[in-house]
Amino acid sequence: MDYAGVDGRRTDEAAAGDDEEVVEPPAAFSDRAVASDPELYAAFAEEGPEAWRRAADLLEWERPYETVLDDSDPPFYEWFPDGRLNAAANCVDRHLDERRNQLAIRWFGKRGERRSYTYLDLHREVNALAAGLRELGVEEDDVVTLYLPMIPELPIAMLACARIGAPHNVVFAGLSAEALATRIDAADSEYLVTCDGYYRREDAFNQKSKADNARLRADADLSATVVVDRLGDALDVTLGDGEHEYEALVDAHDGEAVEPVARDATDLLFVMYTSGTTGRPKGVEHATGGYLSHVAWTTRNVLDVRPDDTYWCAADIGWITGHSYGVYGPLSVGTTTLLYEGSPDYPDRDRVWDLIERNAVSVFYTSPTAIRSFMKWGAEYPEAHDLSSIRLLGTVGESITPKAWRWYREHVGGGEAPIVDTWWQTETGAISLATLPGVTPMKPGKVGPPLPGIDARVVDEDGEPVDPGEPGYLTIAAPWPGMLRGLREGDERYRREYWLEGEDGWRYRTGDGATVDEDGYVTILGRVDDVINVRTHRFNTAELESAIVGCDGVTEAAVVGDDDGRIVAYVTTRGDVDPDGSLREEIGERLARAVGDVARPDRIVFTPDLPKTRSGKIMRRLLEDIARGDEFGDVSALRNPEVVGEIESTVRSE
Repeated sequence: MDYAGVDGRRTDEAAAGDDEEVVEPPAAFSDRAVASDPELYAAFAEEGPEAWRRAADLLEWERPYETVLDDSDPPFYEWFPDGRLNAAANCVDRHLDERRNQLAIRWFGKRGERRSYTYLDLHREVNALAAGLRELGVEEDDVVTLYLPMIPELPIAMLACARIGAPHNVVFAGLSAEALATRIDAADSEYLVTCDGYYRREDAFNQKSKADNARLRADADLSATVVVDRLGDALDVTLGDGEHEYEALVDAHDGEAVEPVARDATDLLFVMYTSGTTGRPKGVEHATGGYLSHVAWTTRNVLDVRPDDTYWCAADIGWITGHSYGVYGPLSVGTTTLLYEGSPDYPDRDRVWDLIERNAVSVFYTSPTAIRSFMKWGAEYPEAHDLSSIRLLGTVGESITPKAWRWYREHVGGGEAPIVDTWWQTETGAISLATLPGVTPMKPGKVGPPLPGIDARVVDEDGEPVDPGEPGYLTIAAPWPGMLRGLREGDERYRREYWLEGEDGWRYRTGDGATVDEDGYVTILGRVDDVINVRTHRFNTAELESAIVGCDGVTEAAVVGDDDGRIVAYVTTRGDVDPDGSLREEIGERLARAVGDVARPDRIVFTPDLPKTRSGKIMRRLLEDIARGDEFGDVSALRNPEVVGEIESTVRSE
């Protein structure tokens, strides 16, 4: 990956929308926060990699580690290499003595279904499925592909695989048969766990049909497929040779105990393919010991989660956020994690707030994309519910604007709850940049400083630190526990995609542009390849979009370039705002003030929504295709594929 230049014309107005605000954590929160010692940053700086013993010691080890980091063969770093442990035992078994009857998972389905699992229930189900998978021939190091929606069987299957030392390969349920086939082959997987179907609002979708088509397309010859009955009488499916009903398999092994397989800390826990918004998806591999240590430590210290919480990470488990902070993080620290299958506006726009109120959710972690939708629907929905149980709010995904940050804190957090704005990636495995909510002041719109132990730097093309406020490239100059151990596609691609070697050693290229202020707080500008060329000028899309979102009534924006080098802005507004000529004029004027006249959009398209992946990323490739009049390709990675056709119709009719 070559660094594309990040244009230096981003202004303070575009970055923050107004004068910088510093928000101190409430004293009542800091007094009881998990991380409350300001000296933690200095301790990590002084101790170096040894400081990460704090994270590893949150886990139980089958064979204790002695070495924290083996950095003898960079960039192939190994964390806790002489230790052995099992991820499922750390997420389930070790909690049984103290909290066997505490809820581990609360699940809410799209049609009002509810299921709850205590840690004892979860232990029983994970053991039964692990025994069933072994009966089907799954052995240690066999990769099992999981193609399931947000139902309890998904985390159960993940933990069952981990229990027997079989890495899992979760494929988001909304992806196409072709995408599934590609990921089965790329992961060298011979086993599949899927379901008959799932609901999207009122409609039932045949997931088994997609899985069958994938089997036909894949080069691999699957040894066994397990099928969960999600739809019951709503869909009849026939199981063929090598296909097994999940419930029958689990019932046949109910009550059996499967000894957790002790894994080297460097052994593969799972492979996850990037969402593929651009280019060929990459199979990111995560090792057991370093990854689990990092997610456990950040769940405790950044999200401030403790066992007596009811915690909700709203991300789909099909993406890395759901892996790290929907399953492994909360279960490793012994809390109750809430899983929700539906969309936030179904059956009503107060569904999220109803779930928080009814379940007394204390920590809520969601995306800026969702927050912008909440803003668009209106504050009356959260304000109609008692959200006083919320102690802390978190965001993850695209950058959050100061306006959205303040709305989130005021209308969801009661004006008091700290917000941890987090930055991390599939590749980093766990949170890397964020404030420590009991220690570090918050700055709306700025993600915060690197966490203790994370050597993140914003540098220029030569790897030199940039001046405060100047755009550069976000890099990480030292290894960290949750980091990917490699790519499924091999060592050469791993080096080429992510690493640069300089005089001061190896550094990891995140692919994100950023600025940093005098206090070390980072503002993410977006992907360095999210750059458009307009009339010989180069603009980072985040620069333009943040200025547009600063307009009153605007909730979200995406900017692309067309074939003639013109700016096309796709803009969504609050539900009570009627887009008109005056708003178009205001958007143009704001861009001119923030960036320059050259940045005035040549075309503004108002749309009720933008095409987004399930992880909340705007798929700008499709918006570019529409702006240029090109045919657009596969939309199966989208959570709202219907909006693409609606936008195209709007563009053609204007």
